[in-house]
Amino acid sequence: MNRQLAMLAALGILAYVLISSIYTVSEVEQMIITQFGKPVGQPVTSAGLKVKVPFIQEINPIDKRVLEWDGSPSDMPTKDKLYISVDLFARWRITDPLQYFLRLRDERSAQSRLDDILGSETRNAVAKHELIEIIRTTKDRVPLRDALLTEAELDMGSLVPIQKGRKQVEQEIFTAAAEKVRVFGIELLDIRFKRINYNESVRPKIYDRMISERRQIAERFLSEGNGEAARIRGNRVRDLNKIQSEAYRQVEEIRGVADAKATEIYARAYNQSPEAVAFYEFTRTMQAYKSIIAENTTLVLSTDSDLFKFLKGMSPDGNADFTRRAGSRP
Repeated sequence: MNRQLAMLAALGILAYVLISSIYTVSEVEQMIITQFGKPVGQPVTSAGLKVKVPFIQEINPIDKRVLEWDGSPSDMPTKDKLYISVDLFARWRITDPLQYFLRLRDERSAQSRLDDILGSETRNAVAKHELIEIIRTTKDRVPLRDALLTEAELDMGSLVPIQKGRKQVEQEIFTAAAEKVRVFGIELLDIRFKRINYNESVRPKIYDRMISERRQIAERFLSEGNGEAARIRGNRVRDLNKIQSEAYRQVEEIRGVADAKATEIYARAYNQSPEAVAFYEFTRTMQAYKSIIAENTTLVLSTDSDLFKFLKGMSPDGNADFTRRAGSRP
């Protein structure tokens, strides 16, 4: 009985030793084997069932997937002394697990070190560039323009020329930070600005300045619009006067031609005989009397006047009556 118990105990101890000496490595992790707290051998990077020295050696799993770093928004000044809140994120992975384990031990320490390095490099990059460089995506971006605007209007409200743009600023941060994190066995894969906003204390001033700039551009548009309207009105008056003068000239020419034609017709009609000429003179004189003599009209005529010659041929009674009615004095 004691012998059987001893065999069972020995089997149990052997099973425990075997279990303690066997471990598995998954596809998404790598292992560092430590003995009395110090790494031994090379990192285990291949997946499968592995063996270690039981009780003495311990396994330390290290993730080999792409990991995320998401920094907290922090306020920092730009080159043009504007405080902005920058929110940055990055992607990284562990490429040298042994160096990573010796310097950082775990992911929590790695995240803390990334906070320091990326935060510092972001501050340095932001401080070296003006706000427009960080806001604009690229220096080659061309704003959309209205096809109906003129060349002069296209220059209004144009974007401020920049040298780099946000993509190159991100690249500067990436290049500087990648060198510093490489000594920890970390490969920095990518960084991006997640959000850039004005600091709460300066936001009203920034908005006021933006409103002022937009107002200046609007006033410039309005001023040029008023000038263009005045020019159009001036051209309208000039064109109207030109049209009216041309129309008046054409009317006078037509009237002149008509008068000449009428005179020609009258001449042909009344020049056929001396009697016709005399009748024409008589009718025209009568028409003239009708036009120039009205109620309360006083005429002063000489006796040899063409207008008076027909009055001289009237009877004394008719002449006296006419003179009294017209108020003329011979």
